[in-house]
Amino acid sequence: MDSSRKFEEWKQRICGNVRECIDLSREVPDDEIQDMIDNQIVGLGRSCGLTLIQRQELGKSVFHSIRKMDVIQELVDSDDITEIMINGTDNIFVEKAGCIYQWDKQFDTREKLEDVIQQIVAKCNRTVNEASPIVDARLENGARVNIVLAPVALNGPIVTIRRFPDKPILMKDLIGYGSITEEAAQELSRLVRAGYNIFISGGTGSGKTTFLNALSHDIPKSERIITIEDSAELQMQEIPNLVQLETRNANAEGAKAITIRDLIKSSLRMRPDRIIVGEVRGSEAIDMLQALNTGHDGSLSTGHANSSKDMLARLETMVLMGMDLPLAAVRRQIASGVDLIVHLGRLRDKSRRVLEITEIIGFENDEIVTKPIYQFEECGEEKGKIIGNLVKVGKLIHMEKLLASGEEYCEK
Repeated sequence: MDSSRKFEEWKQRICGNVRECIDLSREVPDDEIQDMIDNQIVGLGRSCGLTLIQRQELGKSVFHSIRKMDVIQELVDSDDITEIMINGTDNIFVEKAGCIYQWDKQFDTREKLEDVIQQIVAKCNRTVNEASPIVDARLENGARVNIVLAPVALNGPIVTIRRFPDKPILMKDLIGYGSITEEAAQELSRLVRAGYNIFISGGTGSGKTTFLNALSHDIPKSERIITIEDSAELQMQEIPNLVQLETRNANAEGAKAITIRDLIKSSLRMRPDRIIVGEVRGSEAIDMLQALNTGHDGSLSTGHANSSKDMLARLETMVLMGMDLPLAAVRRQIASGVDLIVHLGRLRDKSRRVLEITEIIGFENDEIVTKPIYQFEECGEEKGKIIGNLVKVGKLIHMEKLLASGEEYCEK
């Protein structure tokens, strides 16, 4: 018998013995579980001659199986992993430094994977089953989780986990990574403080949520902020008057779904200074725009798009999904409510960059008029890394909010 099969047999034997010893009539603390595992390993070590390394690995693996997320717990704990993709029990893929690799471990059984899934959704009061096979959830460390079960998923339970840094990334970190220039970052900082409504666009994995978190650190601490998300992942810090709202799916017990639209409407009665919507992806765009046009200056949101112009087109489409309005009226609302679009991209070297900062100038001839302030210019490539810079190509036209706030504008 090879060593890996022998290790799995030891693991299953100890897991079974420990589970039989757990007192189900009370909450058993982790320390007590660990003591049970250690006692089992000591007994097994005497009969099987386990090495110190084998005992340590066995102890960690059994504890993760009983109290944590089994084989993927070490991936969840790893700071280097940004994405975990579980395609059924046999195939686990991870993203590290922008590249995707297949992991050499897998779940023992489908039942164990399903146990981990139920453990994840239970901790954030969500439900997933054959009747409701798709759910968004989050882990205790803030990681975003998407789960798809049969009959929708044909090759077993599918779990996708997007990990975020344990320590929030600040704008100075993004400058250090080369994602944005110091000049552009300082300008955005002033615009956030002055109350400009900013939309962050980009493709999947371009860093929209990370950038939104970084921008939020410039919001004055005296303001009342309300965040609205499908699954809470924003890392707002140092804002004392903060309200965090999260959507809820309908469940079998009769509880109705609470949508982003419901939360935006409710938030307007909570006396917010700014509203931050984690992502706009549907008919809630009309409610978001109405909030932007009714005095909630400085609000922020994100959306999926391939460019700034595409983001405006998507906003039009999303508004029309929620309300039957003339297209000219929709465009006028967008031009009035959104001040800036910051477009992010993931380049071929896997780096995440700010590609464009565009101002919404106004509405003329039934079209939204825009003007770029910064654009990314690629200069070449060196050792597989793209060389380029975010270059200032224009200056801000609408300076009313800056002047009203007392912020200065850089004319460079």
